[in-house]
Amino acid sequence: MKQQGLVMVLALLILLSLTILGVSAVSSSLSQSKMAVSMQQSGMAFDAAESAIAGVFFESEDEVLLADDTLTDPLSEARQGNVFDPAADTLSCFEDANWTNRQMTSDVLETGSRHVSTGQYQSEPATNSWSRTAFVREQACRGSSNVIGGSNVNCHVFIIRGCGSVESSPTVVANTLSAAVLAPASQ
Repeated sequence: MKQQGLVMVLALLILLSLTILGVSAVSSSLSQSKMAVSMQQSGMAFDAAESAIAGVFFESEDEVLLADDTLTDPLSEARQGNVFDPAADTLSCFEDANWTNRQMTSDVLETGSRHVSTGQYQSEPATNSWSRTAFVREQACRGSSNVIGGSNVNCHVFIIRGCGSVESSPTVVANTLSAAVLAPASQ
């Protein structure tokens, strides 16, 4: 009889340890699944932020837009706006008032258009993509004054921040790029 009771206790201990291992495996699997979804959403938000930066360059190189005196590209618009001081200012993805704003939507980039309409970058999952552009300063171009004609051409320096988010995630991913554009010197 003592042996039967011992076998039963041993069987219960084995069953308990198997249950603990099973619960641990399920918990680990759920955690890994959540991490994978989070990484996927962060990757999609980063792609949206990169697309927002590319949209600024697309619009700034659009010859149809540049030839239309009634429209401004993001760099020219930023040049006419507030000056960005990297030591004192922040180029936030959430501040619309002080910087030049553009939206990337699921519509294709079209020549001759300012991309300011609201909409989603992609619908499944719902992803948003937008940019902020700010003018930093005008400076002499390094090493090129003899090549480009001296003091009548300068480098205009801009900061471009691309922002992206997936609506089911509380995280916004941002990427920042500094750009220098050759332009006539201010008088």
